[in-house]
Amino acid sequence: MSILTHCGYSAGHPWFYFLGGAVLPFKAIRADVQKSDYGGYLAGDIETISRKREPQRSTAIKAMRQKIEADLRKDISIYRQCARELSAYRSNGDVGKELAACADIHVSMSLKFNHIYNGFANLMTLEVLPKQQMDLFPPE
Repeated sequence: MSILTHCGYSAGHPWFYFLGGAVLPFKAIRADVQKSDYGGYLAGDIETISRKREPQRSTAIKAMRQKIEADLRKDISIYRQCARELSAYRSNGDVGKELAACADIHVSMSLKFNHIYNGFANLMTLEVLPKQQMDLFPPE
């Protein structure tokens, strides 16, 4: 069983954390993205960028990479804060008080996990583009 699942729920689901799933290290999240064929929610936009002519293509790739990296840094920071809040929540003995409902921290953790997963997927999709040799004048 993968560390990205717990009691039948993936780390992108609030019940993963509600049922005691671990806060996942970024290396594990990135490794799972690398094993998958998921291109991220920006895969279509990245594909559009890849068809642009040079130098617009390189400029657009650079701008996209900067935005994705900035968003990922922000998401990682928030994920760490949420992890601290989850730890405090669990150490206060609040786990299990609400037998049928997740707390806000569980939802926050799952959302930030999904954002980070998408960030890594988008970066990996983008990383393939500069390695491709593009014609200066692609067919229209």
